[in-house]
Amino acid sequence: MTTTKIKINTFADVQIFVNTITRFPFDIDLVSGRYIVDAKSIMGIYSLDLNDAIELRAHTEDAEELFAAIGQYIVK
Repeated sequence: MTTTKIKINTFADVQIFVNTITRFPFDIDLVSGRYIVDAKSIMGIYSLDLNDAIELRAHTEDAEELFAAIGQYIVK
C-alpha cells in the first residue's frame, strides 16, 4: 500500500479526480479521520470534509503513474 495526502478544492474537482483515478485497476481509498471511503465514488468523496487534506491509500506498490496523474491534488 502507498499513501499520500491530497486536497480537493472544489466540487468540480471531485468529478475530474474520480474520472482520472477510475482508470487504475487497483483499489484506492480516502481516509478522513475515522471515515474511509472508496476514492472512485463521487458520493463517498462528497461525504468527507473537503476543507482539510485527505489521506489517499492506493493498494499497490507501484503508484508512480497514479501520483503523476493526480499531481495537482497532492499536498507537498
